[in-house]
Amino acid sequence: MSRLTDLLAQARKTDPQLAADLEAEFRQLTQRSQFGLVFERHQPEAVELPGRPVRRGDTVRVLPPRGSLTIGDTRHWVVTDLERTPDGKQAHLTEADVDPEVREPATSTAALEDLVVVARFEDPIYPGLVETGRVENGGDKPFHTVINAENFHALEMLTYTHRHKVDCIYIDPPYNTGAKDWKYNNDYVGKEDDYYHSKWLSFMQSRLEVARDLLNPSDSTLIVTIDEKEYARLALLLEKIFPGAKMQMVSSVINPRGIVRGNEFARSNEFIYYLRLGAARIAPESIENSSGSPVAWETMRRRSIAGARGRRGAGACGPNQFFAIHVDVASGAIVGRGEPLPLTAQVADYRAPRGCVAVFPARDDGTEMNWSLTHTAFDERWSKGYVRAGKATPDKPQKYIIQYILGGVIDDIESGRVNILGRNPDGSIKAEYLESKERMAHSQWNIPSHNAQQHGTGLLEDLMPKRKFPYAKSLYAVEDALRFVVASKPNALILDFFSGSGTTAHAVMRLNKQDGGRRQCISVTNNEVSADEQKGLRKKGLRPGDAEWEQWGICDYVTKPRVTAAITGRTPAGDPIKGEYKFTDEFPMADGFEENAAFFTLTYEAPRQVRRNRAFARVAPMLWLKAGSRGRIISSLPERGWDVAQAYGVLEDMDHAPEFLAALEADPQVGMAFIVTDSEVAFQSVARQLPEHATAVRLYESYLHNFQINRRA
Repeated sequence: MSRLTDLLAQARKTDPQLAADLEAEFRQLTQRSQFGLVFERHQPEAVELPGRPVRRGDTVRVLPPRGSLTIGDTRHWVVTDLERTPDGKQAHLTEADVDPEVREPATSTAALEDLVVVARFEDPIYPGLVETGRVENGGDKPFHTVINAENFHALEMLTYTHRHKVDCIYIDPPYNTGAKDWKYNNDYVGKEDDYYHSKWLSFMQSRLEVARDLLNPSDSTLIVTIDEKEYARLALLLEKIFPGAKMQMVSSVINPRGIVRGNEFARSNEFIYYLRLGAARIAPESIENSSGSPVAWETMRRRSIAGARGRRGAGACGPNQFFAIHVDVASGAIVGRGEPLPLTAQVADYRAPRGCVAVFPARDDGTEMNWSLTHTAFDERWSKGYVRAGKATPDKPQKYIIQYILGGVIDDIESGRVNILGRNPDGSIKAEYLESKERMAHSQWNIPSHNAQQHGTGLLEDLMPKRKFPYAKSLYAVEDALRFVVASKPNALILDFFSGSGTTAHAVMRLNKQDGGRRQCISVTNNEVSADEQKGLRKKGLRPGDAEWEQWGICDYVTKPRVTAAITGRTPAGDPIKGEYKFTDEFPMADGFEENAAFFTLTYEAPRQVRRNRAFARVAPMLWLKAGSRGRIISSLPERGWDVAQAYGVLEDMDHAPEFLAALEADPQVGMAFIVTDSEVAFQSVARQLPEHATAVRLYESYLHNFQINRRA
């Protein structure tokens, strides 16, 4: 329900008449016509954090008993105290979000194991990261990262590490079809919900507003895929959040056979919004003519009437351009020519060699024309295979169509830009262009490689046999969508915060292989278990947060194994992946990629612990991300109080600043220096002495300040 509906419900309990009057006014307001995007302002979104330790002051929900299939008590409570009892740890609770002027908030107690922490989006968070694995096959290349997190909170975390640094965001959000494909406030949203459109818009708005802070405002692109259910509302929302962006929509066929939903046209396409910020441009697509497009052959007879035999003035031809070309009747090949005929000579008097037809240039109405070549130019081109007899036309004045290759194409052939494949039986060349041509892609895409069933779901089964993921995107469709905006950016940073199976990261790896790029992809996905699987797990007495539950989540069961399999070329079972990549770059999938990837889970830290330098191990991966995700992570500091890795350094003990500064000076690849101090004077003293290639960042002041100001209502 919307926030206004909740407030009316509270008012009804204390003053029914006032509530009735307010509802009547509310109905009048909702009947007014509105132009543009208008949707309900809902209760602030919240997300449950299973596995997060319960602390005093936390907002929590009481879970139903293990084995129950009901949602249970949906109220939020605040933990006022914690105590040990003979039965285990207990929490004292006070009901949250209750106006004390309306009624007294309820109180209760519950076992800690029956509570789950709830994070509300209007509250600031202090995130950390725990590394859960990595795969290294790319030498000194930067790492791709996969983050298991609620994506709004992951985006908040990235405002510290990547504010205004992202070159491209590609997202494939829930399409809001009414199926159980997404949750709002920990419950699935279906079509029967009166507010399912506005809940989806609220859900998208909160994330897109943070994403806007991550994109490089001077040159970046947002790509969003959607279907017909929400494309119109999404367009208005995007215009609202990105008012200065250049927006265009592409229609892309993803299922040529179509999917029928009741009495509707069979759905075969989806839509892709491109929003370009600043100087961002769409690159032309390359058309490789060497894939079967031959060189052009032109008709050798002059077309303009000014080129008729005997004409004078502009465009007229000389006497050496009217002669017979001898074509062998049996083979259809040119075997020679006659001498140029003077204007007084008659074509009817000309005798061709035995077995040949004399072909003179003539229009279908009998008008005698001229050839585009003189007799000597004809000899030169014919000898090189640049002239040929085409289709026979025995019922017309000109008995064969004579074709030739233009001078510009000959220049391409002789400069090596055309591939000579051989010669035809008549001696004419067979040739195709080697160099590519470019054109702007159309906004209608009907490309076989974008078939989601074959190259999304099917390819995923090759990578991870027996592991299912619904509605996987075609790898090549995502690759092509990205290529238009990052082809000229070999060091681009790409973010996907609705990562799902990890297709975007996989596509970025393919782009890197094709041009030697060092692009990075940050993939954010949660570890949600599908609605159908949840029922079976709950019957077994399992809950989110239990290891036996979490192993079936999207991130652990699909995303991380898919990224690992793509890099290593081996399935989760350790077998070489069968099959080959197709289209732009074809090679065995078992070859893998020369890439690196690291996997993390988002944590929620207490700001007091951060300020006291007691959460360094969980803040450390964020420093590594902020410095470019290269090399090792400085997860703890040695006794000397400082360390320098490939991309950054950390100084904690000011007494050792000279050694730290010397290490930075010796390594020009170190781009950031994190200095842990409460003293602004000490920070500035070290910062002034840093080498030019290093940027100073103060801990933990910069971290705490970032998330304090990021509070969003």
